[in-house]
Amino acid sequence: MDSIFHEKQEGSLCAQHCLNNLLQGEYFTPVDLSSIAHQLDEEERMRMAEGGMASEEYRTFLQQPSGNMDDSGFFSIQVISNALRVWGLELILFNSREYQSLMINPINEKAFICNYKEHWFTIRKLGQQWFNLNSLLTGPELISDTYLALFLAQLQLEGYSIFVIRGNLPECEAEQILGIMRVHQQQRPKLIGEDEAQTSAGRSAAQSQADMTFAVEDEVVDEDEELKKALALSRQDIDVEDEEADLRRAIQLSMQGAVMSNKSSESEMGNMKLASQAAGSSTGGQRAGQNEALTAEELRKRRQAYFDRQQQQAQSNIPQQPDPKSSGSVNPGSEEDQQQKPSQ
Repeated sequence: MDSIFHEKQEGSLCAQHCLNNLLQGEYFTPVDLSSIAHQLDEEERMRMAEGGMASEEYRTFLQQPSGNMDDSGFFSIQVISNALRVWGLELILFNSREYQSLMINPINEKAFICNYKEHWFTIRKLGQQWFNLNSLLTGPELISDTYLALFLAQLQLEGYSIFVIRGNLPECEAEQILGIMRVHQQQRPKLIGEDEAQTSAGRSAAQSQADMTFAVEDEVVDEDEELKKALALSRQDIDVEDEEADLRRAIQLSMQGAVMSNKSSESEMGNMKLASQAAGSSTGGQRAGQNEALTAEELRKRRQAYFDRQQQQAQSNIPQQPDPKSSGSVNPGSEEDQQQKPSQ
């Protein structure tokens, strides 16, 4: 594996890394590819000038940036194709109808170049084994023959454009060594920066765990403080309840005392009433005796008056005959007899 040439990613020079990994050596530099890109731009300008330098299309073409390169280090497929043409190599689109009609097994090819957006990388056969020479990996990745077709199909699904390399690649040390021996890869290479990402992820995870620990501790402290506050409030409530209970007991005792005093006063008043009634009954008895003595004489007078009224009424009801002799006289004896009859 150490004999395989593998350029790792620097900036956006993936086209350069792709070509050098394909050719297994430092054959191209950014300056070389820039020269090819400028040559292509000049050829395109000359073709546009044929339509007239005063035409609107030509002025618009001059105002547009280069389509073969940019300041980031990106180079177009035309630049890569012209660079490979120097070595007598040709690019054929893998998923074109012409190539698919040939029904060629991918393991029988020599190399592939893959492109997605602005990234380029190489898949090459060295000896009897295939290797993924992506510059974003930390090293070459061994690909089995059975996995090669699946890997290419997966790249197509992801939107990659795949080109087949036709022609004789230059000889290299890795080709000679791997032609007489096979390699076994114990561990697949990782993406560049994956270890750092894992380290930073581990650091961030540790930091987040520490922050979580601090947060939990803060929450525990807050909960302890809240528990203390709750206990203090509960004690205050208990004290208030005790005070209220004491106050209720005092009110009940005072009410019971008032009831007892009322009962005692009522009993005293009752006793006083009984005493007064007893005294009244004794005086009443004396008065009753006096009344009884007086009542006998009064009864006689009242009876006499009653009979007098009855006699008068009876006399008023008897018709009287006129008697000249006795009309002007009154019989005194009769009056005395009338007064004596009731007395008898």
